[in-house]
Amino acid sequence: MITRRYLLFTLLLGMFSTHKSLAQNETPSSQPPSAVAAVTFPLGTATPSEVCGACHKAIYREFALGFGSDIRNRGVALKSPHEQRLDLPANVSSTTTAHAMAGVDPFPIHAREAEEEGKSCNVCHFPEAFEIPDMDVAEVFKPAPRPKDQEAGGLTCASCHLTPDGKIRGPYNLRAPHNNFPDVRMKTSLMCAYCHSLGKRVVGKQTQTFLEWRDDFWKQGLGSQNCQDCHMPRTTRKLAENSDVPERVVARHLWTGGRSVQRLQNALSQVIVQPTAGAASFEFRLINIGAGHSVPTGSNRRAIYLQVYAKHKRGKVVEQHEWLFAPWYSARPDDRKYLEDDRQRPDAKAAMQADAQGPHEQIIRAGEERVLSWSPKLRPGSYSIQARLVYDLNRYNDRKITNDQTLISTTTLNVSVGK
Repeated sequence: MITRRYLLFTLLLGMFSTHKSLAQNETPSSQPPSAVAAVTFPLGTATPSEVCGACHKAIYREFALGFGSDIRNRGVALKSPHEQRLDLPANVSSTTTAHAMAGVDPFPIHAREAEEEGKSCNVCHFPEAFEIPDMDVAEVFKPAPRPKDQEAGGLTCASCHLTPDGKIRGPYNLRAPHNNFPDVRMKTSLMCAYCHSLGKRVVGKQTQTFLEWRDDFWKQGLGSQNCQDCHMPRTTRKLAENSDVPERVVARHLWTGGRSVQRLQNALSQVIVQPTAGAASFEFRLINIGAGHSVPTGSNRRAIYLQVYAKHKRGKVVEQHEWLFAPWYSARPDDRKYLEDDRQRPDAKAAMQADAQGPHEQIIRAGEERVLSWSPKLRPGSYSIQARLVYDLNRYNDRKITNDQTLISTTTLNVSVGK
């Protein structure tokens, strides 16, 4: 610990003593940016984000506190409402980003204890420096993990910005107190590929977000947006607030996702249809109109419930139904028939909790319109058909736990059912 503190102190000291003089000549020159470097990163990707935050204050504030977002971390219980929640309060109205949370000791450790019996499965929480992959990569592999004794640092600024040869990658060619490597790919979805897609593309499987974006959205011509366009909205400001440098276009380091109501509400729209007048038969059309990937995406824990109700004119619920949309854990649909086979797997605990829930709806791909039919047994009369879309951060915990759920939208259609 003494060594770590000493290194942190020397890194901060180096930044403070060199940043002002070097940053005054920030524009590109014939001399490579690396020639002026004074700050190095002996801890590699285990370098605490506070080191970078000493100069890049606004970016660090966004990363650590979710400042400027509507992120709400209401705490997640893995199983029972009586257990300790994974919680990270902040002294501002928003709460920390998921990337910053990945570095909090209890978060990845608690999760893998619950599912993987302590194995270091969450490599994306503590990766070594990596090269950015090509767009047409057929299979995305996990990044190399840091040594076991360096896991606690979690996901840091250096995890994304540090190159294998010790330079700091960014979108601009500028002079800085550290070796700078200008790379326009920082502004593309390629930057997110390693940790947000693992393996080959399997439609419906978990952790396929980059491949979903590339294959279903970008290659199909549904849009030209990259991950950063939605999840890292841009602003104009100094990269280093206390230095004499020009303002630049900067991406906010927020990564709003499943804990952002704005992001969830922009992903799906829903429409209720009574195809035949007077018939007790209804269609619920869910349209992925706002996400450049499947919904829900990422971890197999994530889910969306479509809850539908038929209410009598006095408001009493007379019939109801529910659909579950979630990524598969494996490269096949979740199903209870695989439970015995799951016992032989090295990841038995995680596989079994997915298959134990049984079959469910496949996730809704980018641009897809999913139609679900419901024919409740209704007597003749007037009814209100209501549909609720609810996002759940953890579908495996007790259904009584609702603090990790978000109501996305509610739609109502008044109908008449004849004889």
